[in-house]
Amino acid sequence: MKPLIQPRRVRALVSVLSAAAAVAGAALLVPRPAQAAGTLGAQAAASGRYFGTAVAAGRLGDSTYSTILDREFNMITPENEMKWDTTEPSRGSFNFGPADQIVGHALAHGQRMRGHTLVWHNQLPGWVSGIGDANTLRSVMDNHITTEMTHFKGKIYAWDVVNEAFADGSTQHRGSVFQNVLGNGFIEEAFRTARAADPNAKLCYNDYNIENWTDAKTQGVYAMVKDFKARGVPIDCVGFQSHFGSGGPPASFQTTLSNFAALGVDVQLTELDIAQAPATAYSNTVKACVNIARCAGITVWGIRDSDSWRSGENPLLFDGGGNKKPAYDAALSALAGGVPYGGDGSPTPTPTPTPTPPGNGGCSVKYTISSQWGGGFGANVSVTNLGDPVSSWTLTWSFGAGQQVTQAWNAAVTQNGSAVTAKNVSYNGSLATGGSTSFGFNGSWNNGSNPVPSNFVLNGTACTTG
Repeated sequence: MKPLIQPRRVRALVSVLSAAAAVAGAALLVPRPAQAAGTLGAQAAASGRYFGTAVAAGRLGDSTYSTILDREFNMITPENEMKWDTTEPSRGSFNFGPADQIVGHALAHGQRMRGHTLVWHNQLPGWVSGIGDANTLRSVMDNHITTEMTHFKGKIYAWDVVNEAFADGSTQHRGSVFQNVLGNGFIEEAFRTARAADPNAKLCYNDYNIENWTDAKTQGVYAMVKDFKARGVPIDCVGFQSHFGSGGPPASFQTTLSNFAALGVDVQLTELDIAQAPATAYSNTVKACVNIARCAGITVWGIRDSDSWRSGENPLLFDGGGNKKPAYDAALSALAGGVPYGGDGSPTPTPTPTPTPPGNGGCSVKYTISSQWGGGFGANVSVTNLGDPVSSWTLTWSFGAGQQVTQAWNAAVTQNGSAVTAKNVSYNGSLATGGSTSFGFNGSWNNGSNPVPSNFVLNGTACTTG
């Protein structure tokens, strides 16, 4: 994604350059005018995919810009208009005007929308960055996600729920206000909150420098997605920004897309641009997508070279005058090959994990302290049902050192003395045999110790702990 100010992106691009040395069942249910044969959008649609572009509201009045936009592209991503600094510049005060302008244009021209982006460390108002209390930040994050998604409900095909959460060259998360205050669980909570806000939108994780399969950052994101799918965390797609140097994608790019798709998620090229726009590099990039059944589509990050955040590198398919470049023809030709898109256009149901043999029934609980500070802590609880399927659940336990639950998510938690009761919420009550769910909470502790409970009971049956 392209921020208004680019210092971090420039550093990311250096890494990319050195490394380099479509869709059915849309949420936007509007009639689509026929695109002329031989356009990028029409050619992508022939295999069930989309071909989109990033759009700035301020450029929609440019006739050359808007003519190309409406002729060539059938998916739109707002460049900056849905980011936090625009949509909620002060706490609880939302501004959707610029984004509404883009969404209105899309509706009028039969184009679909990608929402970009809900939780990101960049382009974040200072009032958010300055929050140091976990309860406050969690409430603010959840409210922002819910309010923005509710405003655009039914108009967004897919959301970039969390953006660029992993550190460069690492399998670990980058430092951010969300990571530093809420811990590793903030990504999962963001996705669960997003699913509750709009069950019909696809939910994506989006990042850069995850195109090369052997890179540590790629492996970190892959491990997260694999874990989310195994535990029933709602994630439907992974966005590969694909800001490439002149050499184009790494040799392993198609392997990377294939491996992620095998986890049961769609893959999308979300911010494609290639330095100097070599025709072969664009052809290879598009082919890597259309050769993967679950590659849903491609978005280029801008229309003309003059619109690009990398304008000095002429990385797009149209020159500054709006003329097609050789890379355009290469991309158009590559779209005609490959295999049909294999997703159904709707959020991907997370498959039930392979059932654990039920034996005599029972359950298993994993209780983890995710963070701890003076007088407080955060905990994650993962529950696996080893008995018969259930349509609702209640988990109980007792604290042994005076701990008190102060706030919970993904479960309704009450406490009476040391006894704690957690009940499912609307979207996570069903647990098949071998099925798992998880929730989290913040708590207080004052006795100098914070021991892990061991007396968990699920629907009246004692659980083992691990």
